[in-house]
Amino acid sequence: MASYLDNNATTALDERVLEAMLPYMGQVTGNPSSVHRFGRLQKDAIEQARESVARLLGATAGQVIFTSGGTESNNLLLNGFCKQAVKNSKTDNFQPGIAISAVEHMSLLEPAQHLSAAVDLISVDEQGLVQVEAIEQVMTEQTSLISVMTANNETGVIQNLSPLVEYAEKHNCFFHTDASQAAGKIAVDFNASGIHAMTVSAHKMYGPVGVGALLIDKQLPLQKIQFGGSQENGLRAGTENVPAIVGFGKAAEIALAELETRGRQSRQLREALENGLKKLDGVNIFARHAERLPNTVQFGVRGFSGETMLMQLDKKAIAVSSGSACTSHKTEASHVLKAMQVPEALADSAIRVSFGKNNTMSDVEVLLQALQDIIEVNQNSAVMMAASI
Repeated sequence: MASYLDNNATTALDERVLEAMLPYMGQVTGNPSSVHRFGRLQKDAIEQARESVARLLGATAGQVIFTSGGTESNNLLLNGFCKQAVKNSKTDNFQPGIAISAVEHMSLLEPAQHLSAAVDLISVDEQGLVQVEAIEQVMTEQTSLISVMTANNETGVIQNLSPLVEYAEKHNCFFHTDASQAAGKIAVDFNASGIHAMTVSAHKMYGPVGVGALLIDKQLPLQKIQFGGSQENGLRAGTENVPAIVGFGKAAEIALAELETRGRQSRQLREALENGLKKLDGVNIFARHAERLPNTVQFGVRGFSGETMLMQLDKKAIAVSSGSACTSHKTEASHVLKAMQVPEALADSAIRVSFGKNNTMSDVEVLLQALQDIIEVNQNSAVMMAASI
């Protein structure tokens, strides 16, 4: 029986979410921008979903801008902020300054490379945490936006954002966080945090692929980057994907109701896996001393490449990853582990396990046995090779 242990890449669509979506996939028709009753039904469904997403994230409905996912949200945030900053500037050839943590997802790091802005990377410590001192090292007079993710998609490390947000406030900087991996797994409170923008994605919390949101505080200056309509408070043109948005709302509603139960279950599985990993030869758990998402374990096995281990586990019907799904085609070591100063050989061996609500202790036992078998076969092969020399 297969074990799916790659829930940080994507989660299975919850049956209750699909049930909520189905009426809007054919039975209920209409453009939500139309004023007739069919359009109003669609619009009402969107607004109900907006309320549900806002409740999960400690926001108000008016702060939720629906997008096609976390990647679009991050692009809208970066490009929209820079365009508005340039527009507001009274200086010729003005370039805003942006500081971004070195362990961000590529959906933020890559668009940052294409901005008409001065972008600085904030270093992290060996546990993958951003410290205020690291931000101070890259701050300039032009820095007006700081972005640090809530929880890392590879290591699961949860950032202590409060002192970082306080520092940004003292220096008149806006603060953004990508909470795509955190939302639905740990408690998130947008308004209480003092953060000005937050990225979230539905398919990380058993919702549909292709829908997400950018939460925006009214103080944040933002210009739309997609033109052709006034949908989503004038910030995201285009007819809304009503079935997906309805699904997102339902997923958020369920996540809020089941947050504690899911967290407790995932933590039990993670602790059991880590206890087992500690008994295996050559295994190193990354960021083990930092607070992490309850469902995430990233580890390396000395003497293996992560790609090789991944393929051997796949042959045993166990699905894990070697890092972010968005960079899985790349062969170089994780930029996250590099930023944490993990030795290259160990970083190359990285495997990420991310549990979901449908995983059980049996999945942990199967994985540990498979890892032990693979390691032992490798050790025996090495002994036989040495003996033949």
